[in-house]
Amino acid sequence: MEKTGLSFKYYLTMPEMRLFWLSLVLIFVIGIPGFFYIPWRWLIAGASGFAVVAGITFWNSLKTARSNLALKIERNRLDSIIANLRDGVIAYDEKFRITVFNPAAEQIFHLRPAEVLDKVFVLQSVKEPRFKLFTEVMFSSLAPVVIQRSQQGAYPQLLDLVFEEPHLELRVSTDRISDDQGRVLGFVKVVRDRTRELALMKAKNEFITVASHQLRSPLTAVRWSFEALKKEKLGDSQAELVKVGSQAASKLLETVEGLLNVAKIEEGRFGYQFEQVNLIEFLEKILSQAAPIAYEYKVTVYFDKPKEEMMAMLDTQRFGIALSTLIDNAMKYNIPNGQVAVKLERMPNQPYLLISIKDTGVGIPPEAIDKLFSKFFRAKNVTQRKTEGSGLGLYIAKNIVMRHGGKIWVESVLDRGTTFYLTLPTDPKLIPQKEMVYDEE
Repeated sequence: MEKTGLSFKYYLTMPEMRLFWLSLVLIFVIGIPGFFYIPWRWLIAGASGFAVVAGITFWNSLKTARSNLALKIERNRLDSIIANLRDGVIAYDEKFRITVFNPAAEQIFHLRPAEVLDKVFVLQSVKEPRFKLFTEVMFSSLAPVVIQRSQQGAYPQLLDLVFEEPHLELRVSTDRISDDQGRVLGFVKVVRDRTRELALMKAKNEFITVASHQLRSPLTAVRWSFEALKKEKLGDSQAELVKVGSQAASKLLETVEGLLNVAKIEEGRFGYQFEQVNLIEFLEKILSQAAPIAYEYKVTVYFDKPKEEMMAMLDTQRFGIALSTLIDNAMKYNIPNGQVAVKLERMPNQPYLLISIKDTGVGIPPEAIDKLFSKFFRAKNVTQRKTEGSGLGLYIAKNIVMRHGGKIWVESVLDRGTTFYLTLPTDPKLIPQKEMVYDEE
């Protein structure tokens, strides 16, 4: 009673207390005539029995009233939350009978609750023009374009659905509704209308692409000019200025290239050319290219090379960008005389190869792990070291790895070091057929 802030008197007036009041009335109806005709000894015994029954009835009725009130309050709270969500929510049972249809879903599908609630939808419902879009979302295989963003058959299911006339891009998450014993009672779909969001993203990417292209040519000319000046006879102070200018131009070009790559990834036009590659030879080439950086940062790099040959389908240029980013970071954020260990191995009982890149560097704060692969994110301890970076490298690396059908994750201990893991499928069928951006997963 204290939890709800309601008085004891309120509970006594609830419908669940009717049984108690009825039993109390019966006691009086039966007991009053007996007062005149039944011996006192039997009257007292009977009254005691009636009192026990009344007490048990009262207690059970009160518990039921409390429980039902708590359920009612929780249901009202849940209904309020669902009604105010910006995403559409659709709940339905195993027969596809609609039980929940919130206001956001009304706006997406342009349907009234009375038109869908308690109605069973089947594949043939798609023939009704008014319910066509709704049915295609309920049965996603009917949608014109379906992009699977989660493992097939696993819950929650995450799909991107694209429709034309009118143009509509929806992200649909489907999960099961189960009881305490795990029995499936129904399903719930959360539908997000991403049409405007993606249109804004496209406009932003177009601007970035144009701006980056406009910047790349003059920046390249500036860098070449500095490189040409390096060959001239210069004083010490002049040589230092040329060196600083050359490094600044290179950093700006690197950022411009990163922005261009992000724009291409998010528009699905990064472009991949897959081929069968010997991963041992490929990793050795990447590590040899990183040798000057290792020398600059005074870091030793080890390659734990497997004895057996390991092949995989990949785009050497794109996957090289991802690997170079991870190896460069392992050296850049290391300690003087630190180490970087690169290992390639086959995952037991799985059609994947595992590459790990372990360093002895500064580590990553636990609160930064979840944000690490986001655009423009840099951990606080890294920015405090005044190391340069755009915060795009890991975002690009994640998208490249996942486009190859793999996964990427990280384990880290602050001030002890970090290990990045990435997988590559050995079965080409596990490589996604379509480019997509992996930003929110």
